Amino acid sequence: MAAKGRIDLRLGTQVLLVQLVIVTLALIVAFALFAAYNRHRLNVQYGIHAMDIARVVASAPTVLNNISQYDAAPPTPIPGFVDELATGPIQSIASRVQQRTHVLFVVVANTHSIRLAAPERDMLGHQVPGDFTQALAGHEQTAQEPTVFGVVIVAKVPVQQPDGRVLGIVSVGISTKAFDDEFSTNLRVLAVMGGVLLLIGVAGSVVLARRWRGLTLGLRPAEIIELVRTQAAVLQGIGEGVLAADTSWNTTFVNDEACRLLEISNKIGCHVDEIGLTPRVLDVFKAANSAPTLANVGERIVVVSARPVLREGRELGTVLVVRDRTDVESLTRQLDAVQLMSTVLRAQRHEFANRLHLLNGLLHGGHIDEGLQYLEELLGSGPLGSALPGIDSIRDAYLQAFLAAKAAAAREAGVTLKIGENTWVSGRLVLPVDVTTVVGNLLDNAIDAARLSDSATREVEVELLQDGSTLHVTVVDSGDGVAPEFVDDLFTEGRTTKPESGIPGGRGIGLRVVAPDQPLPRWRSLAGQPRQDGVAAARRGVHRPAAGRDG
Repeated sequence: MAAKGRIDLRLGTQVLLVQLVIVTLALIVAFALFAAYNRHRLNVQYGIHAMDIARVVASAPTVLNNISQYDAAPPTPIPGFVDELATGPIQSIASRVQQRTHVLFVVVANTHSIRLAAPERDMLGHQVPGDFTQALAGHEQTAQEPTVFGVVIVAKVPVQQPDGRVLGIVSVGISTKAFDDEFSTNLRVLAVMGGVLLLIGVAGSVVLARRWRGLTLGLRPAEIIELVRTQAAVLQGIGEGVLAADTSWNTTFVNDEACRLLEISNKIGCHVDEIGLTPRVLDVFKAANSAPTLANVGERIVVVSARPVLREGRELGTVLVVRDRTDVESLTRQLDAVQLMSTVLRAQRHEFANRLHLLNGLLHGGHIDEGLQYLEELLGSGPLGSALPGIDSIRDAYLQAFLAAKAAAAREAGVTLKIGENTWVSGRLVLPVDVTTVVGNLLDNAIDAARLSDSATREVEVELLQDGSTLHVTVVDSGDGVAPEFVDDLFTEGRTTKPESGIPGGRGIGLRVVAPDQPLPRWRSLAGQPRQDGVAAARRGVHRPAAGRDG
């Protein structure tokens, strides 16, 4: 475990080490380059300085006027000749220049390289060692050369007449000791600067490493890789949509199911306001509301919930979970229709039982004629025809029974259900469960509105009119209507005037689905064929396809 701990360093520690290595290497390279540049610069600077002094001496009138008289100087020093040079004008000017410029030496020689001026008397009259070919050819030269004084930066300048004839040479040398001393001083300054920069780099690396540890929550690279793999495997493999955003509300993760259910793209890094979420879903997301909430997205009914993501008390963002409830809602509607038909059958059984009891009582009481008359009335008017006037205009037995049952339920609530005078349905229902679901929902809402109203007359009128294969449905009630302050929110998703019912996802989804300015949603029938949702069509006064012609 100890070996693994040394190898599998935290990402922040790795960043710190890499930064230190990079900063150190960069400083070493910069130090070497600067040292080379500084030495070259000093070399050039000292060479130019020596060259300027040599030019001044070579162009001095004293040198130009007196150097020619020593062309026939003996090759070996003669005492009288040396005394003459030591007290001569050329030695005098060379000595003054050397003293004032603090150079190592100023040497003046004739064309045979015999010293006419030198820093020491013993050197006068002797031949100057070295190569003076370029200077005697009229060219200036600067170089580092070994001399009796050590390695010296030497500038060699020819002494020329105006016509270009070379009369001798001037050699000026500057000691490299001063050069090296200055170079060493520069290096020390550079080393101090490098040390300061290294400390700054170390401090910056430490700050960056801490920043990395904060960003990665102290995880090791292997742990981060494993988290990414786990995220991809889990979040893409589950059957729910997952949408994640950071604290700035920029998307950080979107799985394929969320793209399908919310009808958004899987592009990350976008602000949640710009990815196409519906207002209701966006409100749930930003509120981090963990309670399941129903929402309409395109052709689907989804349940959404959101939770903040925390780690060690630090907020990392918010995650939205989306579940598809379209099929569940469809099955719920069909179950409600089945339950409603069960209620219809119980109502019919109860009604028939009452009539049979009456008929049985008449017969047992010996009232044969009254029993026969009552039986003829039953056979002539239909089983429930007398209970709901106008129901004869509807040929479909399923719809007749349904409306009769609803009329009975309305009477129990103190509301009268009427069939509109323009009602006419001559065909048979193709989708009876869907039609009763739509009409039943509309009638239940209308009965509730009429029952709770302050009106003395509590009535609900339903009118059904067949037009080819289309069934037009109109429901009118005597309720108080929509409150003025609620009119603008009538079709707003999530808004309702009904009390909380404990239904998962809440209320306020129905009218949003059937809003006139929204496309009609589609859902599947038991046969698997898509069709228009009856709720939406009925809310607009038309349901299709609902009825078919006889035969």
